Amino acid sequence: MTIRVLVCDDQALIRTGFATIIDAQPDLEVVGECGDGLAAVELAAQVHPDVVVMDVRMPVLDGIEATRLLAGDGVEHPAKVLVVTTFNLDEYVYEALRAGASGFLLKDAPPAQLLHGIRTVATGAALLAPEVTRQLVGRYAARIRPVRTSPDDSPLTPRELEVLRLIADGLSNTEIAAALVISQETVKTYVSRILAKLGLRDRVQVVVHAYRHGLVS
Repeated sequence: MTIRVLVCDDQALIRTGFATIIDAQPDLEVVGECGDGLAAVELAAQVHPDVVVMDVRMPVLDGIEATRLLAGDGVEHPAKVLVVTTFNLDEYVYEALRAGASGFLLKDAPPAQLLHGIRTVATGAALLAPEVTRQLVGRYAARIRPVRTSPDDSPLTPRELEVLRLIADGLSNTEIAAALVISQETVKTYVSRILAKLGLRDRVQVVVHAYRHGLVS
């Protein structure tokens, strides 16, 4: 199945380079290109891409706000957004994830990493490694705790809460399975249930939810 990709970057040379690399793959297809965030939102509504490759700093509407409009809370049919930027700043990563992005890459990453990122995000998985996600979200935990709830208010079972906390601690499925002495398939089942019950898209959002609701410290 071909993955449909929309490329958004205000630099024509980079935009064309990305499109050329992506279109050369048999399983990927560029269905649109644009140079600002507002154009990305409007074009996505027309071409319905599977993945949007999004720059951060752009005119008219920046990539963070465009991501929020495409994949943020309340969006009826959220797109999968892979943010690609030259700026390796924690705040950009944090804001991109909070806006609804499923992954974050630097523009100097090799082409193979870009292609891997697109395919990863297209499957619904998060691109960032769990330990990177934990480090970023943990650093800004104080900024993302407007909701104060207790574990008793959660729709999750005690076991699901346990798995959620391990995800927030940066453990992979394999490590969670070892810690709880269960199979990896069982872990995957728990993760799927957690995502479904909380209405979340991927592990990145699970970590953010855990910190926001005070389920981890």
